This record gives sequence, structure tokens and C-alpha cells, in this order.
Amino acid sequence: MSTPTHAASPAPSAVDDKSRGFWGLTLAAIGVVYGDIGTSPLYAFRESIGHVAREQGGAAGSAEIIGVISLMLWTLISIVTIKYAVILLRLDNRGEGGTLSLMALVQRALGKRTPLIFLIGVAGAGLFYGDAMLTPAISVLSAVEGLALLPGLTGQIEPFIMPVTLGILVALFLVQRHGSGFVGAFFGPVCILWFTVLGGLGLMHLSQELSMLNAFNPVNAIGFLINHPDLGFVVLGSVFLTVTGAEALYADMGHFGRKPISVAWMWLVFPALALNYLGQGALVISNPSAISNPFFFMASDAWRPALVLLATAATIIASQAVISGAYSLTQQAIQLGLLPRMRILQTSERHHGQIYMPQVNYLLMIGVLFMTFSFGSSSALSGAYGVSVIGTMLTSSLLAILAIWKVSKRPLWLAVVIMAPFIIIEMIFAASNLLKIFHGGIAPILVALGSTIIMWTWVRGSTLLHEKTRRDVSLQQMLATLEISPPRRVRGTAVFLTADPQAAPTALLHNLKHNQVLHERIILLSVRTAPTPREADADRVQIETVRDDIQIVTLSFGFMETPNVIRGLTLAREQGLAIEIMKTSFFLSRRALLPTDRGGMPLWQDHLFIFLARNASNAIEFFHIPTSRVVELGAQVAV
Repeated sequence: MSTPTHAASPAPSAVDDKSRGFWGLTLAAIGVVYGDIGTSPLYAFRESIGHVAREQGGAAGSAEIIGVISLMLWTLISIVTIKYAVILLRLDNRGEGGTLSLMALVQRALGKRTPLIFLIGVAGAGLFYGDAMLTPAISVLSAVEGLALLPGLTGQIEPFIMPVTLGILVALFLVQRHGSGFVGAFFGPVCILWFTVLGGLGLMHLSQELSMLNAFNPVNAIGFLINHPDLGFVVLGSVFLTVTGAEALYADMGHFGRKPISVAWMWLVFPALALNYLGQGALVISNPSAISNPFFFMASDAWRPALVLLATAATIIASQAVISGAYSLTQQAIQLGLLPRMRILQTSERHHGQIYMPQVNYLLMIGVLFMTFSFGSSSALSGAYGVSVIGTMLTSSLLAILAIWKVSKRPLWLAVVIMAPFIIIEMIFAASNLLKIFHGGIAPILVALGSTIIMWTWVRGSTLLHEKTRRDVSLQQMLATLEISPPRRVRGTAVFLTADPQAAPTALLHNLKHNQVLHERIILLSVRTAPTPREADADRVQIETVRDDIQIVTLSFGFMETPNVIRGLTLAREQGLAIEIMKTSFFLSRRALLPTDRGGMPLWQDHLFIFLARNASNAIEFFHIPTSRVVELGAQVAV
């Protein structure tokens, strides 16, 4: 859209408000979006150079150190700067990003859900859950391990590192029900301090070893891989730790916008990370004994306790960002029909995106505590970390090809040319990370596989159940029967929730069968999920009059919204629907599912689907229907 040539200049106050809004979003993005990738300096270089040191008898030469740092810098440049900041942030679904959002965008462009796109999207979501369990574990544990390097505590604090870490993690999950708004207010300032310290420490050591600037020359990265082919392939698995958390740039775009995220990366986060990695390399060149934990050895003995505290705060922020991301992803999956209904609580009246999901919170807490305790150290966790992240990146790259082709209307060959270099780089990193399979890498893969099976089972079972119930009685058949044998009519309005408005709701049929009455006004209410993040109020309500006493109302909600039937019916009333909500009865169908050998799925999958359905959140609570106005009628259905 072109800008008008003679557009009037905004008033100064409008400019100031816009500027404050932009910098406020940028500040928030620094705290939330970059919390994960910002804590990578705690362990990424330590693990990468550690492979070289073990191969060469406990030491690493300056050429190897420069080569490893060069690999890390160019990984940040190619994957984060070019792929995410330049390309993916422009592929938004009405302002929203992330794997499921991109999947919905591509499906809308194609006009259907294809099995391949569904599999890619679901796999990406499953891999994120594996990442969400590992990020808090490795981040907090790596920070607390810094206590062992404090003067006077070395050799004495080690037995307490695990209890302290577990205590911090338990406390973090227990405060989730209070919402992240209060703590989130400190995210931006703390992370700005964190990145400032990262850059300052790096610059201090870099100034003493300027040869490290050669790491910006990609020839050094390539030379390291050529001179050490076998070792280099192993090192790549740890080098990839520098970009864990990069997916947040795209996933959180809807909360902060493309420009604030890009500006924060280019002007603060990337320079701070680059300087810190260069500084760590310079430190190890000048002081080889610091190779055991170069990050914390960057600070003097006097300042190391403050650095440990700041690192712990930064890792808690990184963990909070991942936990909030898991809530958001699960909400999208529920709205897109990939998971059963779960309880969603709004924790802020001002910010719709701040939610709390108890079931997700405690499942995630169990997974994080198990990972932390079973692996025992951040070095052991690094063997598992990265496997799920690279899988998520690959899914976004594949979906990006389809988005560039179908959504951006570019030729297919151009879409492939644009994304092929990143897919090749990510495939190399994936192959390197596969070496970690027998060193803990299987853990996030199992989590992803389990999540994918659950989503596949829920989608398949819901489809079969819908097909079975829609064959029962169609709406037209029921109306024909009513014409022949009219039931007794009672005063008032009855709302029947139905997934398919063209089929007679089970609750309606049971009401006719057992109570032998029909309300004088009937509303068949269907709630659908739009393939967009949020639906405008003007498009939210559709009203169809079947006959004078029966109407079909369809309410649409975006996949980032929580369905609210009362709010939707209030909008419908403004459009002419005659309804008094607090004088209306809502009839819901409650199905008791029974497994059967002829259900269309294996018996184990039937049992899994039934378990998920039984543990789904109550429709009354999920759709925000007044409990005092609800009547539930049940039926048994074999699946």
C-alpha cells in the first residue's frame, strides 16, 4: 500500500505515544523473546570447545578457538538474522507467527488440510514441548552451577546445587497461577542489564586479544571443519546451542510486532552475544585453565557472585518465556482441534495473551523436574538440548516454502531457492545432533513423539466421532418428523450446542424423546475456529433462520482467542437475535464413549481417545456458559 504524498503530519502527542509504544514493545520483547537465546553463553561455548579440548588432551589452540567462535557467529547470522529476522518475520498470519500459525496460514491458502502439512505442523508443535521441558532445566541448572566457582564455596556447595535448582524450578511453576504480568514488568530491564553485562564482559576480554576478531571471517569456520572433519561434525551439535530459542522471534511476533523484535536483535541482542562469545574465546586463549567454565571466569572473584545472581535471574526469565509459550501453543492447538479442551484462565484484564493453563503447567513441571534430576548437570543436559530445537526449525523452513509460494504468490522455484540454504544448514545441524541420541537426545524426541501421537489420535478420533454422530438424524429429517407429529411446546428459548448445525443435536433428540416437549424458540449454536489468530466482531456472528421458531447461530473465534459464548450471543442480539441470555436454557450433549473393534482406529488408540475425552475440560467452563442455565443430556457412543 503506497503512502499518500500529501499526508498530514501526526500531532506531536500522537508521535510521542507511538514512539513510547514502539520502545515499550521493544523493551518487552528483549525480556520475553530473547530470554532463551540470551542465556546460551552460559553453556554453548563451554560445550563446543570442550569437544576440542578432550580431543587434544585438555587444551585447545588459538586456531581451533577462533574457528569454533566463527562457527557460532555465522550460525547466529545465518539462522537468526537472515532466516528469522529477515524472512520468517514477514510471513505472518494476520500479525501472528509460530509453527501452528504458519500451518493455518498455509492451509487457508491451499483451501484444505493436507496430511503432509498437518504432519509437519503437529511435529513442530510436539518438538516445542520437548524444548519447553529442557530449556528451564538446562538454563537454571547452568546458572546455579556457577555457585561452585565462587571463592570459598568451591568443593562445598556441589551437593546443594541440585536441591537449589529444583527449588527454584518448583517455585517458578507454582507462581504461574498468579500470572506473569507482575514478574513480566521486570523482564525487560533485567534482560537489558543482562545483555549489557554480556557485551561489557566480552569487550573487556576482547580488547586484550584482538585476534579474536578474525572469527568474523567465515573462512575460519570453514577451515576448522575442513581441518577437523570428524571433530567438527561433533562440535556442530554443541555450536547449535547458540541459536536455541531463535524460534521465539517468530512465535512471539503477534505479541510484540516485527519491527520491535528486529530492532532489539540488531541493536542490542546480537551485538551483546557476539561480543560475549568473542570475549570467552579471548579469555581461553590467554588463560587456558578457564576452559572448564569460561563464562563465569570472565568475571573477577569480587564480581562473580553478582554475575551468578544475574545469570539466575536471566535463566528464570528464559524459563518463564518458554512456559508462557507452551500455554499459547496449547491454546492454539485446542482451537485448531488438535487437542481436547483444557482449562484456560485469563490472568490479566488488560492483556488477552496472558493466560494460565493448570494442566499444562503441572505436566510441564513434572517433565522439567524429571529432566533436571535424571540428567544431573547442564553438561549432560546439553546432550539432549538442541535435538528438538533443530526439528522445530526444520518444520518452519518447510512450511515457509509453501507460504512463500502460495501466500506471497512467488514462483515455487524461487521459494525453494530462498529456503534451501537454510534447510541444508539445518539438515547438517540435525545430523550432528543425531549423535546425541544415545547421550540424552532421545528424551525430547520421545516427548515430541508422544505429543504427536496424542494430537493425531485426537484429530482422528474426533473425525470418526463426528462422522458417526452426523449419520444419526439430520436436521431436515427431524423437522419433517415435527411437522407430522408436533410435540408439546413450552415457553422460553432453548440453545442447543452442536458441532454440525445440519445434524440434529443429540441433546435435542433426547429432550424430545424423554421430556416430549420443545421450547417455543430453538437456537442451534455452533462454535467454529477461524483460520486466523483473531476474528473481528463484525465477522464473528452468522445467523440463519431455518423457520420462524428455529435459528442457526454460528460464532467464530480465532485460534488465539478463548471462545466466549455469552459474548458472542450478546453480539448476536445486537444484530437482531431475540434472546434473553439469563432466561435461556442451554442444552449440552454429554457422550459416554465406548471402545469397539470396528471403530476405525486400533483398540489402543480408541482407549487413548476415550481417556483424552474424559479428561477434557467441561464445555460449560470452556465456552463460558452460565452454569445455572445449563441442562446436560447424555448418551453412549461406540468409537
